[in-house]
Amino acid sequence: MIAGTGKVALVTGASSGFGLLISLELAQAGYDVAAGLRRPEAAQELMTRAEQAGVAERIHRVRLDICDEEQVRAVALHLEQRFGRLDVLVNNAGEAVGGMVEEVPLSGWRRQMETNFFGTVSVTQHMLPLMRRTENSKIILMSSISGVVGFPGYGPYASSKFAIEGFGESLSLELMPFGMHVVLVQPGAYGTPIWNKSFGELEVKEGSPYSDMLKGVLDYSERTARGSGNPLEVAKLVARIASMSKPRFRYKLPQGTRITAWIKGLLPDRWFQQMIYRMLGRR
Repeated sequence: MIAGTGKVALVTGASSGFGLLISLELAQAGYDVAAGLRRPEAAQELMTRAEQAGVAERIHRVRLDICDEEQVRAVALHLEQRFGRLDVLVNNAGEAVGGMVEEVPLSGWRRQMETNFFGTVSVTQHMLPLMRRTENSKIILMSSISGVVGFPGYGPYASSKFAIEGFGESLSLELMPFGMHVVLVQPGAYGTPIWNKSFGELEVKEGSPYSDMLKGVLDYSERTARGSGNPLEVAKLVARIASMSKPRFRYKLPQGTRITAWIKGLLPDRWFQQMIYRMLGRR
């Protein structure tokens, strides 16, 4: 096992997907990792893989529902008492609510923003006093290509990620005087459980005026999921960012995501929207 660095990281949403992989990569890089778990009983896969990688001693499970401010406050106190420092915060926990703007109930919109945005703000607020003590600490925000491009059917999710983008820009400037770095990671489509929990359960409502477009969206999402990249490359990127002295502000991956963002910046807005509309019509 690689020698420990003496540094500490907190990863939210660590039971599966990016969060699980990021926790393992950071532990292998020598960090003590506080793995935030909304349900501690969901830690089995994380701990099994940590044992296999020889880093189980570096994974410290903490109960953390980012929408529960008392739990967030308790984790901040726990980290202060146990480690006395926090070098890296990976705001990863989130969910995806899918559906057309008109048809998603307001409760769904509120749930989406409560988790992906307000939960992230809460964790950041409570961890900042501890992180300011640490030289060159980093806050890594897991955004998305949906924080760059708003696809139909992705309205709630895209809105939450666009909010994270603005939050990150403001926060980055606010923390510059303290030598802290804020980084936005914008992955494209990867095969993680978040999509199975959202678009995998989404159905076209009978008689919906959006049925044709939504069928195109679901077909596109399925094709994209089948051809998705390995989420491990996102985790490895986050671990590299954690070790950088001067990381960039934004990272996009894979290459298709970078190309999509480049095209959006190049074309007039209406042209780009027409391109997306035609692409979703191909079934």
